[in-house]
Amino acid sequence: MTPSMVFTQNGGTLSLREVPQHAPDRFAQALLSALSGGWRVVSYFGVQAEDGVRLYCLLSFKSHATIGVMSTLVTGKSFYSLTDEAPQLHLFEREIAEQFSLDPEGHPWPKPVRFAPALGSLPGSAPHRPPTIGIMDFYRVEGDEVHEVAVGPVHAGIIEPGHFRFQCFGEEVMHLEVSLGYQHRGVERMMQGRPGERMRKLAETMAGDTTIGHGTAYAMIVEALAATAPPARAQAVRGIALELERLANHTGDLGAISGDVGYLPTASFCGRIRGDFLNMTAGICGSRFGRDLVVPGGVAFDLSADGARQLADRIRTARDEVTNAIDLLWDTPSVLARLEGTGVVSEQTALELGLVGPAARASGLNRDIRRDHPFGIYSMSQIPVETGKSGDVYARTMVRWLEMEKSLDFIEEQLAQLPGGATRRAVGEVSAECLAVALTEGWRGEVCHVALTDARGAFSRYKVTDPSFHNWSGLAMALRGGQISDFPLCNKSFNLSYCGVDL
Repeated sequence: MTPSMVFTQNGGTLSLREVPQHAPDRFAQALLSALSGGWRVVSYFGVQAEDGVRLYCLLSFKSHATIGVMSTLVTGKSFYSLTDEAPQLHLFEREIAEQFSLDPEGHPWPKPVRFAPALGSLPGSAPHRPPTIGIMDFYRVEGDEVHEVAVGPVHAGIIEPGHFRFQCFGEEVMHLEVSLGYQHRGVERMMQGRPGERMRKLAETMAGDTTIGHGTAYAMIVEALAATAPPARAQAVRGIALELERLANHTGDLGAISGDVGYLPTASFCGRIRGDFLNMTAGICGSRFGRDLVVPGGVAFDLSADGARQLADRIRTARDEVTNAIDLLWDTPSVLARLEGTGVVSEQTALELGLVGPAARASGLNRDIRRDHPFGIYSMSQIPVETGKSGDVYARTMVRWLEMEKSLDFIEEQLAQLPGGATRRAVGEVSAECLAVALTEGWRGEVCHVALTDARGAFSRYKVTDPSFHNWSGLAMALRGGQISDFPLCNKSFNLSYCGVDL
């Protein structure tokens, strides 16, 4: 019998010929068996083939730092949905269905994820016409006293569009449906072709506040395909930048959560301190968001001895200031009363939906790519993983703060022992007809990039899974049974990305 999966590691490659292709029923059986055995899906996508649509599924098994890959071929107009048995697949299957004009047979809610032309279709089928933007069915709770509240897609401030529709009984939210894709950018389509500078810059903008997370994943893909290992010093600088990105965004979120409960001291302090962390990144590469820092083969900017000492001094100052600001939260009973018990996502729900990042860890799921599939500097210097149990806004707030403390420790440790040597190595030609996978732990959670190359070494398919893709369903579940007035607070406690989904 053909093995159900072929195995690789984070930052590894496989020949496309190595990937097992199963009949659809065998594929479904193997996938469900793997999920019941402790594996989880990190990416699931389709690729146009001459005789149909080939589906690839990549799964993670953390205790062995292993990634498994399997595939199947869809030759008809439909494929069998596994969402009822494995809810973590529901968005992946909806995405495959809309991208290749397929019917996910048995899917409980096969509405569009985005509003864009299909990537492909079955040979001989009619051209796909994308749905009209914003026109779709929404789930409705029937009842004389049930009412709908629609929010968006146009929001106040500078923010991408997203639509939220609440089914309410009085103030109680019975169901929240999230609809995205109003400004679908077609980034994955633009990532096809020869790897180069244009694609590196595109990767940095997949979710602008996760420039280092996505930029590092792209660099790892190219390095894997070109069999290039960045120098140790470059790996350390990448790690410092990734943790600075985490610190800046967690600080901003803690301040915003404080603002949403009307506690202005912490909100004001964190707003300013977030800028300090951003400026530390700018001190390394000239960009507050880390643009052009991470490049295939290493980093484009170095930390001098004086620069490392100055950064260490600024980290110590920022630690004292942010600790004082956050301690105000824990010392204020009215703040804790608003956070505790609000927007609960149980551990079982988080597990079934496949949540990642702080949202998953706050619900008790002990998963973090930096430890489970270590990459770069994290292969030699690990960061302890912090988890919560209550799964509420309080837990998501506390986990962020505990992660900040560990990130501060990590940066100070790396600055004190920066390796010597070069910061970049030349990158050669990428391998043809291969699959490469890269996982990083962005500040929102797991970032996954998968690339398939053709016979010329060009990207024939580039699939990106931002952590928000996993976690938007978690936000919907956090509101179920809660008050509609809890939405701004729950929304900020997840702080998910629209553009990270609209790829």
